[in-house]
Amino acid sequence: LARALEAGIAPSRIVFSGVGKTRAEMAAALAAGIHQFNVESEPELVALDEAARAAGAVAPVAFRVNPDVAAGGNDKISTGKAEDKFGVPWTRAREIYARAATLKNVKAVGVDVHIGSQIADLQPFERAFARVAGLVADLRADGHAIGRLDLGGGLGVPYGDPAAPADLPSPEDYAAMVKRLVAPLGVELILEPGRVIAANAGVLVARVLYVKEGEAGRFLIVDAGMNDLLRPALYGAFHEILAVEPRGGPLRDYDVVGPVCETGDRFAKARALPPLSPGDLVAFMTAGAYGAVLSSQYNSRPLVPETLVDGARFAIIRRRPDYDAMVEGERGVAWR
Repeated sequence: LARALEAGIAPSRIVFSGVGKTRAEMAAALAAGIHQFNVESEPELVALDEAARAAGAVAPVAFRVNPDVAAGGNDKISTGKAEDKFGVPWTRAREIYARAATLKNVKAVGVDVHIGSQIADLQPFERAFARVAGLVADLRADGHAIGRLDLGGGLGVPYGDPAAPADLPSPEDYAAMVKRLVAPLGVELILEPGRVIAANAGVLVARVLYVKEGEAGRFLIVDAGMNDLLRPALYGAFHEILAVEPRGGPLRDYDVVGPVCETGDRFAKARALPPLSPGDLVAFMTAGAYGAVLSSQYNSRPLVPETLVDGARFAIIRRRPDYDAMVEGERGVAWR
């Protein structure tokens, strides 16, 4: 919330989601006058009502409804199945909206749904959004003034994986589907299209440290690690890897790995690349989503600097921390 406000986003354009909102966060969002809270459970509803009462406000609410629709490129990024932690159960949605109507400091104004990330076809969206459209009609029949629909689920991004679907849905295809299902409702639309906004805006550049011939293969050891780009270790995710200045010669298979003390610190296995030597640069493509934001200082490795590029211009927007900055909080511990 603070980042959005500092970036100049008007409170009237901010929606607050998440299964674990704290009372302090609720109070700050109420004070800012945000557009909507996406509530994910009955206990959260009660907490928000209490926070709004203390603030002398009425909180605009949409319940995130779990439609029990499987979607996403990996179980770890699916958010719309019954066993996922997100949202209120589909089967109890009308009951929960009825309970909200009895509370004085929340007002149900919409419905929210989000089914996952890296979705490679439109069918899961269609199933989920059709369910939600039907729910809006039911809620209106129950007397709720539902005027907003928040539709979430990340459109798939081509990461260069030859095993991935070749024809991912386009934003135009997605828009046509949403219009067909939702236009008759006459609601305000809030869209969460996911990584498609940012994924191709980022590249991680690393330098080759060593080429190591192992018993079972050839290792390309680079100076970036899983702490810099976690997706391959976390999800087994594919990222295209390119030599910045490729040499001529036959392609070779490399296990591309980093310097972190875990076998899982591997970006690719048996990846065909041009001949590479220590000092060469390689680029991990499509790293703009879930890249830098998932990075850490694991193994006491400093965060990589981030550079914003605009044509021939560039600006360093996050500097690499030096050693003193990394350990500042560990010095001079004040026991109490």
